[in-house]
Amino acid sequence: MKAEQAHVHADRRYLVTGGGSGIGRATVLTLAARGARVAVADIDTDAAHQVAKEAGTNALPVALDVGDRASWTSAAATVEDQLGGLDGLVNNAGITRDRSMARMSDEEWGQVLDVHLRGAWLGCQVMAPLVTAADGGAIVNLSSSGRYGTFGQTNYSAAKAGVVGLTRTVAVELASRGVRCNAVAPGAVDTPMIGTVPDSVRQKWLDTITLGRLAAPGEIANVIAFLLSPEASYITAQVIDVTGGELHL
Repeated sequence: MKAEQAHVHADRRYLVTGGGSGIGRATVLTLAARGARVAVADIDTDAAHQVAKEAGTNALPVALDVGDRASWTSAAATVEDQLGGLDGLVNNAGITRDRSMARMSDEEWGQVLDVHLRGAWLGCQVMAPLVTAADGGAIVNLSSSGRYGTFGQTNYSAAKAGVVGLTRTVAVELASRGVRCNAVAPGAVDTPMIGTVPDSVRQKWLDTITLGRLAAPGEIANVIAFLLSPEASYITAQVIDVTGGELHL
């Protein structure tokens, strides 16, 4: 690792939701390796503790149900007490409940919207006071190439499209406080979330990706880390696609 890479995150404080696996885990490890102190927030507390252990002394496990306001309030108090504030927030937590629109239940719709969209909104709202107290704070929300529409994912696609509008509005509202807000929109990433996807579906994905492969979680984490850093000081209200050249409808 280059010395300048470590320097831009040295002693900065971040909270990453869904930090116990996938892109969240990769983001935690990337930021911690570059000198940041990272709160590993996850509803799976065992996973949060495991990733915090992997990240070393710079990591703090935090129990967090992103769809619950009280849980966010508790997490904010923990972070303020243990880290003294935040320089950045990553709203990454996500789930899927795939089913065709005709067969999707109210519960499956609500669960996905609660985690992806309500969770990101609550994170921005509750954590904003901690981030705005920092010098050059930043928020990164996770959208997806799925925002363009994917069969069986009316809930996920709607949530990820909503994250784009949320991101741009938060960027406008917090600009006067010196806080930037951007979104990263990955394509297909090799994470546990897609571990149960049939091979036939994976092949259809690969057929639409110019680079011909799935992304590694660390490739998404690197973009998140850049947007959090002072190096991205003039970037806000943007959606950065990290898709390997994925083709859309």
